[in-house]
Amino acid sequence: MSIRTLQRWRREGKVLADRRPSAKRPEPISKLKEWEHELILAVCNAPEYAKLPPSQIVPMLADKGIYIASESSFYRVLKANNQLHHRGRAKPKGSIAKPTPHVATKPNELWSWDITYCPSRIIGQFYYLYMIVDVFSRMIVGWEVHENETGEKAADLLERTVWREKCTSNHVVLHSDNGSPMKSLTMQAKMRDLGVEGSRGRPGVSNDNPYSESLFRTLKYSPRWPSEGFESLENARAWVNTFVTWYNEEHRHSQIKFVTPQQRHLGLDTDILEKRKALYEKQKNKQPSRWQQSTRDWTRKGTVDLNPEKGKKVA
Repeated sequence: MSIRTLQRWRREGKVLADRRPSAKRPEPISKLKEWEHELILAVCNAPEYAKLPPSQIVPMLADKGIYIASESSFYRVLKANNQLHHRGRAKPKGSIAKPTPHVATKPNELWSWDITYCPSRIIGQFYYLYMIVDVFSRMIVGWEVHENETGEKAADLLERTVWREKCTSNHVVLHSDNGSPMKSLTMQAKMRDLGVEGSRGRPGVSNDNPYSESLFRTLKYSPRWPSEGFESLENARAWVNTFVTWYNEEHRHSQIKFVTPQQRHLGLDTDILEKRKALYEKQKNKQPSRWQQSTRDWTRKGTVDLNPEKGKKVA
């Protein structure tokens, strides 16, 4: 509020209660009269217009040389009288709740997976890359390339990945989008058998599965990616195998302090980052004039969030 308002409220050294809610305000000149409200209801409930929305009624009245109120006023009056409801066979629009947030504090707690297209040299023919990534370490823990995408192949990949990572009792959370292989009964049954908890994003919202989407972008924007397409299924598998080896064992990931996903997955990143920190501190002590502030932050990221709550920073 303004200082002038506060001054008006002061009397004899005391501040009176907020007078804005009880203030007398003149009615707007454009406000509809009571008889106009009744006329709008009568017209909308007439047999000729009862099945039509105001967006249809108002132009039809205009064609007859009749104007009662604007289209928005029609909608407002109907809503105030509880006569504005969804009609028709189409499903009403509604908001879809954001997926449950998850936090990973160690490897094999939270996985993300998806399927992407790998083009062949034949127009219209694709190979399908199934890929599972550990959200905490960013390590690719499972992948396969097939000629089609099915829930059976996804279930087989999940089972092999769980056994290879030896996490049958970890209650891993597996996050994905809403593709048909992800929602297939075969995949859901396999997840229950392995003790894997499912998590899915909202339809059409790629941000709900950012780790897999980011990984696929790194994959397809790699200089080695064959833009002309893969010659065969075996060629696609060989190429992806080379990429996975490079990504897990050589690639320094920017979101995990530039260590390799394999180093973080095995817990080796703690010693590596401590040595980097000690090196920087040593150089700062040797030449303090080169550092105006503190040295580079090599602190290990302890937690990683998936779909965090609004206002919470992602690790």
